[in-house]
Amino acid sequence: MKKALKLLFYLLLFVGIIVGVGLSYIYFGLPDVGNAPEIKVSITPDRVKRGSYLANHVMLCMDCHSTRDWTLFSGPMVSGTEGRGGEIFDQGMGLPGRYVSPNITPFHLKDWTDGEIFRAITTGVSKDGHALFPIMPYKAYREADSMDIVAVIAYLRTLKPIAVNQDKSKSDFPMNFIVNLMPEKAALRPIPDTNDILKYGKYMAVISGCQICHTKEEQGKAVGQPFAGGNEYKMPDGSKVYSVNITPDKETGIGNWSKEEFVARFKVYKNDNKSPEKVGKGDFQTIMPWTMYADKETKDLEAIYAYLQSLPPVNNKVIKYSPPPDK
Repeated sequence: MKKALKLLFYLLLFVGIIVGVGLSYIYFGLPDVGNAPEIKVSITPDRVKRGSYLANHVMLCMDCHSTRDWTLFSGPMVSGTEGRGGEIFDQGMGLPGRYVSPNITPFHLKDWTDGEIFRAITTGVSKDGHALFPIMPYKAYREADSMDIVAVIAYLRTLKPIAVNQDKSKSDFPMNFIVNLMPEKAALRPIPDTNDILKYGKYMAVISGCQICHTKEEQGKAVGQPFAGGNEYKMPDGSKVYSVNITPDKETGIGNWSKEEFVARFKVYKNDNKSPEKVGKGDFQTIMPWTMYADKETKDLEAIYAYLQSLPPVNNKVIKYSPPPDK
């Protein structure tokens, strides 16, 4: 009996050592995506213009890294807060931690090299080497054209510095270990020829994060059919909104939408033709930043439409809104 207990003790000790070594490697040895590239971004008018377009209307960096006015429909960005960060994504939204968008104006990024910013955007690894939880869709940005990433960096360098230090993000256990497994090396690819509308549309859909928002996720991992919607977003008033099905299914998706209807939906708030409506507690709200997408170029929207229409249709009916419990 004593011999059996002794063997069991040594077995458990061995297993404990293996588990401890494994967890230590995950926590201290990962992520491992390589060093930040040694690059120096030249700031030119054309590059800044492209970067501004991408950051504000395609990749939507300014969406999360600015202040949004949630008293208005779709939470339009508050002018003058571009890049200051401070948006909070936490357990109340069903997330495994408290994540705060950092300040990305030159006030905070002044000590970052261009290569460190490049690595953070494309791999999800910060300046100090720690892993970023994929609230920022770096898994989409890792497939961008390197020159588009460079353009975004050039634009960020031109933002007005805003002197504010945001709280650091923190993952709960066990996500504080799991998050280190998420970053991957970048898989950069060139922008396809715009005449190849399906390939170009796919590129624009990828860097716009369409699949990430319109695919059901749990704990930062996709569990639903791509583009079929159903991803849950908890709003501050306790209501819930769900991303819609954007596959070409005619019953539950956008299979009956024409190209013109698709583009027009994005252009509702173009040039202040229509102002976002006031939203009260319990009223339908959305995280979809319609006001920022309103200035997306028509050719880009048409290409995304063509790509989405080429996808396999998925019959998945989504109830897009659930009111707060007290309403």
